[in-house]
Amino acid sequence: MLFAGDQKIEHLNRDFYRERISPEDADPEHLFRIADRGKIGVFAAQLGLIARYGMDDPGVPYLVKLNSKTDLVKSDRMDPISLQLIDVDQVADFADDSGLDVLGVGYTVYLGSEHEAEMLREAAQAVYQAHTLGLVTALWIYPRGRAVKDERGPHLIAGATGVAAALGSDFVKVNYPKKEGERSEESFKEAIAAAGRTKVVCAGGLAATPNPS
Repeated sequence: MLFAGDQKIEHLNRDFYRERISPEDADPEHLFRIADRGKIGVFAAQLGLIARYGMDDPGVPYLVKLNSKTDLVKSDRMDPISLQLIDVDQVADFADDSGLDVLGVGYTVYLGSEHEAEMLREAAQAVYQAHTLGLVTALWIYPRGRAVKDERGPHLIAGATGVAAALGSDFVKVNYPKKEGERSEESFKEAIAAAGRTKVVCAGGLAATPNPS
C-alpha cells in the first residue's frame, strides 16, 4: 500500500479542515501518526514534511515526492505542469544524514499536457538516478489537460501504465479506468498488461461516511 501524504500541496487544506473532519487533522503530524500505526508499504510525502516530522516516526518507510503543484489553476485555464522541487541526489544525502528509512522517490507526470515533454524527461532522469542509488521509484501518471477528453478512458489509462514501464519505473499510480462511466475489471486488466513488470497502484478508493455511533 502506497499511503499518499502529499495533499498539503496538491489539495491545499480542503482534505484536512471541513465539516465532519476532526480538527486535529489540520496538523501535518496526524499523517505521520497514521503512517506509523497503520500497515503500509511506504509513506509518500514531500521532503520538507519528512525532515520535520520523520524523526518522531523512524520506523516508517518513506518515499520522497520530487514534484508537486497546487490545484488552484484548473486544466481549462492552463495545461498542468509540475516540475522537480528537489533532486534524487539530495534525497540520497538526506537519507544518509538522517538515518531514516527512505526507500524511494516519486514523480507526477500529467500525460497529454502540452508540458508533458518536460515532465517525462524529469521523470526518466529521476528513475535512472534513483536506480543507480538503490532507490525504488513510483510514477503518478494522470492524463490531464485540454487535449484529454476522457481522463479515465481504459485505453488511455493502459497507455499511462505503459509509459511508466517505458521509463523503467518500479511502480505506477493511476486512476482506476472507467468504461462508459463505470469501473471495469477487464479495463483494469488491460492496464496491468500494459505495465508489464511495472507494478500498478490505484489512486484513492470509495468514500466512506463516518458512523456517528
